[in-house]
Amino acid sequence: MRAAQKLYKNGSYDNQHGDELTGNGAVLVLAFGGKGVLETDSIYSQLKADHPGAEIVICSTSGEIFDDAVYDDTASVVIMEFEKTQLRSAKININSALNSFEAGKVLFERLNSKGLAYVLLLSDGGSVNGSELVRGIECVNQGKVPVTGGIAGDGDKFKYTLVGCNEEPARGNIAAIGFYGDSLKIGHGSLGGWEIFGPEKRVTRSVSNRLYEIDNKSALEVYKQYLGKYADELPGSALLFPLYIRADGSESSVVRSILSIDHDAQCMVFAGDIPQGAHIQFMKANFDKLINAAKCAADNTLNRIPGKISAKPKLALLISCVGRKLILGNRIDEEVETVKEVFGNDTLLSGFYSYGEISPINYNTKCKLHNQTMTITTFDEEPIADGLSQITATAT
Repeated sequence: MRAAQKLYKNGSYDNQHGDELTGNGAVLVLAFGGKGVLETDSIYSQLKADHPGAEIVICSTSGEIFDDAVYDDTASVVIMEFEKTQLRSAKININSALNSFEAGKVLFERLNSKGLAYVLLLSDGGSVNGSELVRGIECVNQGKVPVTGGIAGDGDKFKYTLVGCNEEPARGNIAAIGFYGDSLKIGHGSLGGWEIFGPEKRVTRSVSNRLYEIDNKSALEVYKQYLGKYADELPGSALLFPLYIRADGSESSVVRSILSIDHDAQCMVFAGDIPQGAHIQFMKANFDKLINAAKCAADNTLNRIPGKISAKPKLALLISCVGRKLILGNRIDEEVETVKEVFGNDTLLSGFYSYGEISPINYNTKCKLHNQTMTITTFDEEPIADGLSQITATAT
């Protein structure tokens, strides 16, 4: 496998580095860009001209990760060239699907054939229910193939997002890339680093990603009590206080962030489902713990890839939550820098800040939609006699 990257900034590409590409084998080009850049500049046309025959996937972001820094209003581009791994893309627009669950089923079924080793998923973040999307995928997959990825972003505006798969990016699109063969080496890990506080409560009324009641009281009023002085700054301040969600009868958990508040319906709208009957607790940010969690996610991913004794993976794809970016503010580069320290200069870093991260919870388990995490996927290629080696390390 070979990997190279370049940064599109102020109308041109610079900071190009990585391997020299041969033009042989399957090629995947990923471009993560600010929505304004994607709407006004000919990013797709340029990439298509530069990499004919490649699979090209583009998505809008809430910040672009390039090497050890975070940018806005740029496009972070990474090119992966595989010697033995084969690629196949699938795409669907949510408007042509019955719902997000069915969209996930359809996408995975299009890719689910002999030799499928891994799926990378990038989805619209405005009109797609991310929880239902991954639930539809796992209805077919059942945790047999690792699936990671993220939900496109729109800065801190939360209006609409763009995704494109071998075409200009547009609203409502969901793109999936299937990787095939036994030479692919994938590692993935996800960690949050948030502090849980307050007693555990129960969701007594919710519908999909809309939360109405906690312990038979107005969820919005309960939330405002916990926010205190930050209540007047809702919904923006809610990113400082996500929810820890544990399904009834389960030990596994996810974190959920508020996207908006429906004052007419007196409910909060989250970036993922809030199951009725689930147990919840409030969470708060600790800057140092957030940054340390990014390092731990990198450590877990790197140290548990079978067969990697000394060599580092070619590429680490970082997908982190917009909430972390807004909270860390001018310290945001520290999150990426600490990951860079783990992987070193031999591994390219690329990625974006998202409206949701997709990763399994444990080794060889179904993928889940996460919020407020740093999720890392590493890519490398090596002939392996006994098939795909994979590992997952995930915690909240």
